[in-house]
Amino acid sequence: MAALKLRRRHRLRRKEIIRLADELRGSLGCDTFDEKDIVEIAEAGPLKLILCDGVAYGFYIEEKPFLSIRGILKFEPGQRWVTVDMGAVKFLANGADVMSPGIVDADSGIADGDSVWIRDERNMKPLAVGVALFSGAEMKASNSGKSIKTLHYVGDKIWDVGSES
Repeated sequence: MAALKLRRRHRLRRKEIIRLADELRGSLGCDTFDEKDIVEIAEAGPLKLILCDGVAYGFYIEEKPFLSIRGILKFEPGQRWVTVDMGAVKFLANGADVMSPGIVDADSGIADGDSVWIRDERNMKPLAVGVALFSGAEMKASNSGKSIKTLHYVGDKIWDVGSES
């Protein structure tokens, strides 16, 4: 897989970092970047990535910041999660959308159209990031159809930005 080419890279000012961290704290319930961190925004094709020390810890989904899988692993958010059964893991690892029968649990605060992160039921580790097509309660209750449109998963191009491979 070809690496993403980063363009129009610019460093955020202290106030911009604070604003970004506040926005992420509001949606995910965790502390992220500190005003002393070197945070950059870079374009990579149609994506707008949030970099810290050259690693893609986040990206913008419809003009709103959200953590990437590496960011979720680092900052450990407590909101907007969806838990899937172990049978769904191999499909998510290939970028598949999340189907309702595979959902075991979901944060009740999720609304239709929210950005969410998906984790497996055994290890509770992030597998993918996507957009919810239903609320958290509707996801848990539904037994058919697609519930989440996957945008980013372990091993994709965003995952590779800043990796030592």
